[in-house]
Amino acid sequence: MQFIDLAKIEVQAGKGGDGIVAFRREKYVPAGGPAGGNGGWGGSVTFMATERLQTLLDFRYARLFKAEDGKKGGPNNRTGASGKDLIIEVPCGTMIYDLETDKLIGDLIKNEQSCCVAQGGKGGLGNKHFLSNRNRAPEHALPGLEGEYKSLRLELKLLAEVGIIGLPNAGKSTLISSLSSARPKIANYPFTTLVPNLGVVRKPTGDGTVFADIPGLIAGASAGIGLGHEFLRHIERTRLLLHLIDSNADDPVADYQTIQNELIAYGQGLPEKKQIIGLNKVDSVDESVLELVKEELQALTPAPIYAISAVTRTGLEPLLSKIWQELDDLKKTQ
Repeated sequence: MQFIDLAKIEVQAGKGGDGIVAFRREKYVPAGGPAGGNGGWGGSVTFMATERLQTLLDFRYARLFKAEDGKKGGPNNRTGASGKDLIIEVPCGTMIYDLETDKLIGDLIKNEQSCCVAQGGKGGLGNKHFLSNRNRAPEHALPGLEGEYKSLRLELKLLAEVGIIGLPNAGKSTLISSLSSARPKIANYPFTTLVPNLGVVRKPTGDGTVFADIPGLIAGASAGIGLGHEFLRHIERTRLLLHLIDSNADDPVADYQTIQNELIAYGQGLPEKKQIIGLNKVDSVDESVLELVKEELQALTPAPIYAISAVTRTGLEPLLSKIWQELDDLKKTQ
């Protein structure tokens, strides 16, 4: 399945039904008077979040969404039927922007949370509304009003409590496969992960916490270089960042600084997020070298550092215990 996290669409609410001109025609009512009914309301366009969807793939080819028009009024003061509202389902975490003003219209985070983006047009008045002492037989009615039209940008930001970040080949996909039932593509070349992967990691209490493996960031990602700039937005939703570093790299400290610089350049509150550092692949690194790397990193950051191996599962239990503790502390302060 393709991962689509941006889409541009157009929505058109339904037109209100026309009011009509009609008069009572009853055998024993010689002066029946006007009896034209009002038109019905046009249908509105509403977005609703659902946990069943994970991407915006449905909007890649379908670009125009239109609600039903209202029906015209009827004789004997009957109001026309209202048009059916159009309910558009989107994944949880979808933000809806007005393309013309770039204003945020809705941010749908919870399941079944909804947002009306285009109001249906009001139905026109029938001739019964124009009866007066001066005009006992009005012969005009009003047409229904057009429904609202909007050009929209849909932007999906994944909802995960823990975001796993790091350079390509840091072992993020291997880690998320070790911690959860997710089975991302894993290979020894850059940009193996082309889309964010989600995995549910079970707490000791039995509750599930969503981890997101964010595709590899590189130097210049915040400026549009590489693949990471397309997915930096997904880190905004996370509560906690797990920064994975390849301890077997040529310069793990420089790798750490590269990612931190990209978070700072991107902004949006990412530099202020709580972080935990995971020194990965320690099964292939000499103990003395590992200690030196930990000391150099600790001089740069107050974040706790854990030596782990996603392949052998070395050090994963202490790392998870720290993650659960940090998440609990963050929930208490929010």
